[in-house]
Amino acid sequence: MTLIPHRTVASQLAVQLRAELEKGTWSGWLPSERVLSRTLQASRNTVRAALEQLKADGLIEPVRGLGNRVVGKAKPAIVENQTRTVGVLIPEPIGHLRPLIALWIDELKDLLIEEGYRLRIHEGRQYYQTNPARALDRLIGQHAHSAWVLTLSSEAMQRWFARRGTPCLVAGSTYPDITLPHYDLDYRAICRHAAGILLRAGHRRLALLNRESRRAGDVDSERGFVEGVSRSPHRDATAAIAYHRDDVDSVARALRTLFDQKNPPTALVVSNSYAYLSAASVLAQRGLRVPQDISLISRDDDPFLASLVPEPARYRVDPHSFAKKILGSLLQLLNRSTSPRSPVLLLPKFAAGGSTTVRP
Repeated sequence: MTLIPHRTVASQLAVQLRAELEKGTWSGWLPSERVLSRTLQASRNTVRAALEQLKADGLIEPVRGLGNRVVGKAKPAIVENQTRTVGVLIPEPIGHLRPLIALWIDELKDLLIEEGYRLRIHEGRQYYQTNPARALDRLIGQHAHSAWVLTLSSEAMQRWFARRGTPCLVAGSTYPDITLPHYDLDYRAICRHAAGILLRAGHRRLALLNRESRRAGDVDSERGFVEGVSRSPHRDATAAIAYHRDDVDSVARALRTLFDQKNPPTALVVSNSYAYLSAASVLAQRGLRVPQDISLISRDDDPFLASLVPEPARYRVDPHSFAKKILGSLLQLLNRSTSPRSPVLLLPKFAAGGSTTVRP
């Protein structure tokens, strides 16, 4: 058996990488060594040796802390309307996201295929940090998508895309003074409606369990909840708010803050489906029965909620319908013939479930 010398394999890999550069696969930055190793099915050492050859040829330039910048005379990247791809940004692997989000992304993928586009998912916490500019610069330099879909986006991310002018659609709510096209549920109206449901059921001490990170949709939820209570004719109604991080212990601490009071709430709106699971469990440990002792409403919908007893009152969302709405706005952005219409926020249907009751 004759072993192929490592240098020969690296040279073959360098030829392959040059061909990709000539096709314009990467316009600004090469993917990381880890990504190239996985994509090309080569060891990291082989990839590194191939990159050294590209560096010697003047095609790339290593930049400390960022990676390898494309600087050679490769042909320009394929322009956006020829790439026929759409990029989706998510903070973590899609299997770790809420099921409803993963479902509508999958539906959007199929819908885009029918329109002649391919969906490419890019995950990473670095794009969601306080200052994501360097990470986003590198990402956009590597991938010449026709447009981007920002999911669970932070304010810093939205402002970066707004300044850059890169075509994008926010799948969610936008922050104040950000005019990016977006499509989302009307969380303000949802939580205002939820407060009204509970007030009509006789509850006067209401609370909202909200995420500490307070994304744009969570801020809108808080605003709507407070409006629903303060604008009601019931002058004795009160609205408390407790914040939690994305773990069970944090939800438990937030609930202790609410229920260790002299006059604890009798009804609770929860703005996250996973937090609803945690809240129902923690309240049960405290000896509180749903809905006999405490009424609960989940702002978010997810398939697993249907397996709970009693089934939660919640605002149901069809992932296919949501994806179609996203697609409509996205096609306007892709076609460039018209500007995306002003965002139309969806108010989903309220499903009463069995987690609320009339207060005596």
